[in-house]
Amino acid sequence: MKKDYLMTDLFAQFIKASKLGYRRKQDGNKIKPQTIENYTYVLKLIQDFENDCNKSIRIRSVSGLQARQLKVEMNYWKRFYTQFSDYLFKVKGCYDNYVGHVFKILRVFFNFLEKEKMIQVNLFKTHFYVRKEEVGIVTLMPEQLRFLIFDKTFEETLLKSLRTTKDVFVFGCTTGLRCSDIFNLRFRDIVQQESHYYLAMRAVKTGVITRVKLPPYIIDIVSKRRRNKSDSSKIFTPISNVQFNKNIRKLAECAGWTHIVGKQRSRNGVQVEQINCTIKKTYRFCDLLSSHTMRRTAITNMLMLGMSEQVVRNISGHSPKSTSFYRYVNFAQTYIDSEINKMHERMQPVG
Repeated sequence: MKKDYLMTDLFAQFIKASKLGYRRKQDGNKIKPQTIENYTYVLKLIQDFENDCNKSIRIRSVSGLQARQLKVEMNYWKRFYTQFSDYLFKVKGCYDNYVGHVFKILRVFFNFLEKEKMIQVNLFKTHFYVRKEEVGIVTLMPEQLRFLIFDKTFEETLLKSLRTTKDVFVFGCTTGLRCSDIFNLRFRDIVQQESHYYLAMRAVKTGVITRVKLPPYIIDIVSKRRRNKSDSSKIFTPISNVQFNKNIRKLAECAGWTHIVGKQRSRNGVQVEQINCTIKKTYRFCDLLSSHTMRRTAITNMLMLGMSEQVVRNISGHSPKSTSFYRYVNFAQTYIDSEINKMHERMQPVG
């Protein structure tokens, strides 16, 4: 006798098993809270889809099914992929990368059903195509970063909150740390060896140990916050990511980086030009900056200024096969080619 299960019930069990540590990553480590939060978002999307479409998604094991019944199941999941994708695109307004992310999680969920619940459905996940789009990288050029670091006249025009944001932003653009790691930094994470200073810490997201030599201007940023604080005190006072991103964009606007660059995203394979809802206009450069810009700027500037890929990967924590890392390599190469072209032009004969 065929037994049906409600998808939402099984997905809730999938989340619970991940939270309690019954389900773990392949290396034996627990599933990270951010990943579990992503699972929760996907469950909410499935529930919204069921409510709006007035249907329940059921799951049926293929064990014991005849060829005709197997074909029926195959068509069921093909329809689900098409209908749920359309729902995410048209109703939820999602873009290709996020829709791909949702179906990637559903593939993981089907693996869980097969391995942990003994419900044979893995055959159908091959129809859950993981869409991807190439989103442009927004980073500061070396001359822009130098401006933030060394232009004291500009710094004096800023409000206190933006001066603090500038210091955090410069710290991130130099070290390549993620925002979560920067706001977790403590004074004891800065280690002095003879006349040199190093940052030594373990990344919150990946657990990778980072050791980076720090330049004098970063030590100045740290020193002016030290005063009488203990080694265990945090270097930077944490603020919400939303507010931090607002401050970064305001800082960039004050710096005059307001040229129009536009922003395009892909929805169901079609490029869509986005409009900044705040100013009701096409995106400016300053509008596109965020906490992610720090890490991207650090990696691309290291590559642009001649550091080897291997060394940059060691600092950033990217694996040798990381596809995202090679986006930075390609971006940096474009800059290098442009600078070489300028040199070639200057070498042309006069007249």
